[in-house]
Amino acid sequence: MTTSSVAAPDAPAKSRGGARVAVQKFGTFLSGMVMPNIAIFIAWGIITAFFIPKGWTPVAVLGGSADGTVPGVVGPILTYLIPLAIAIQGGRMVYETRGAVVGSIFAMGVILGSDTTMILGAMICGPLGAYVMKQVDRIWDGKIKPGFEMLVNNYAAGILGFGLFMIGFFWLSKVFTGIATVLGAAVEFLITHSLLPLASVFIEPAKVFFLNNAINHGVLDQLGVDQVKESGKSILFLLEANPGPGLGILLAFTFFGVGIARSTAPGAIIIQFLGGIHEIYFPYVLQKPVLFIAVILGGGTGVLTNVLFNSGLTGPASPGSIIAVLGNTPRDSFVGVILSVVLSAAVSFAVASFFLLASRKRDLANGGGDMTAAMAKLQANKGRDVNAATSGLLGNNTPRSEEETEAAFGGVGSGTATATRVENVVFACDAGMGSSAMGASVLRNKVKKAGIEGVTVVNKAIANLDGTEDLIITQEELTDRARQKNPNAQHVSVGNFMNAPQYDQVVDQLKNQ
Repeated sequence: MTTSSVAAPDAPAKSRGGARVAVQKFGTFLSGMVMPNIAIFIAWGIITAFFIPKGWTPVAVLGGSADGTVPGVVGPILTYLIPLAIAIQGGRMVYETRGAVVGSIFAMGVILGSDTTMILGAMICGPLGAYVMKQVDRIWDGKIKPGFEMLVNNYAAGILGFGLFMIGFFWLSKVFTGIATVLGAAVEFLITHSLLPLASVFIEPAKVFFLNNAINHGVLDQLGVDQVKESGKSILFLLEANPGPGLGILLAFTFFGVGIARSTAPGAIIIQFLGGIHEIYFPYVLQKPVLFIAVILGGGTGVLTNVLFNSGLTGPASPGSIIAVLGNTPRDSFVGVILSVVLSAAVSFAVASFFLLASRKRDLANGGGDMTAAMAKLQANKGRDVNAATSGLLGNNTPRSEEETEAAFGGVGSGTATATRVENVVFACDAGMGSSAMGASVLRNKVKKAGIEGVTVVNKAIANLDGTEDLIITQEELTDRARQKNPNAQHVSVGNFMNAPQYDQVVDQLKNQ
């Protein structure tokens, strides 16, 4: 299921998939501004669902009146609170509190200068304002006379903020309004001509390559909130978050898969469908790339269903759990939303089952598929050096020497083996919340049961890796990015989050160090 990402012991590891890694990093930065503020979207979605004129319990002072005489709070939250919160987070990511302050001033100019929602403007102006502030501070870094630091710093930020506000208010607001208008018109065209299901051709494969957060929070959320402002719901919130296609894949493996893939699929269903961690089914698709057809057709079916029923959500479903989806469904969309999940799962299940049955004999002849082969190889390696990890083992049927295997664990980041004692183990993923939290929990329990002390196991976003990690575990598609953030750590790539054979190998190393 996975391919080896290990460099030769005598050469530095080379980055693979440079364009993909770059897109992932950019998408992670965008989603990093939105993810910490998801609670605001959820609160706003609940207010919208209940109190707008078409809501469950219309209240004019909160949801506004149908004739527009009472504005309510739905509009101001969307216009001011959400963009400002995103801008502040973006500025903080670039230059901590000082960047957050200047970035929010810049974003406020764009917000007040436009008559449309400026989430896009906030996502650009927040980090851009922080970056400019950071560069300005470098001009006189270390040159300020003692006692004048606060005076210079405060006035520098204030004057720069003033200038950026004016630029945002009089110029950039018009630019972002034009961009938002074009994007909105493009989406409206796709919806009007029933072409929106074609978006699944791009969205579903991109999700599996861990661009799901970039697509959902970086693009679709900001377009969706404008639709909610106009009609009280948006179909765009369901393009990526629909749990149906992933459910269909996992059901197909449950009934027609082989080996470890089949045994882990039922548990993965609970995590994916109820917990909303879609990353759990990505390795199953990567194990058999032909299954991309299944998720594309399943996703397209779900989108088409929502188009036909004119259904949507009042806010982002994050995580993409069926609970979150139904919690953000307005009363006139339940039939369409539920059918979209059911039908997308059915189509994905049917197509995936066809391909799994077609290759079933071959998979059984090969020892039960890539996952089972990997587990068998792990057991064969148990008698070797305990530092021999199986980074990149899955899907690679070529035996390795002890030196190669040892290098895979000790030097995947730098190409040289290391004898550094492992005390800080980090499971890293794109957002640092879903799959990494689950993987860290699994490994933490194994470490605890083994009676190992003095070792911490935590989860982080890859962007937050700071170089203090001794051992970093990532899904194979994300290992290149983690290696770039901390090339000196030991890196282990896993395929199946729930039952990766590498977990036991890591525990072996910790027990014997």
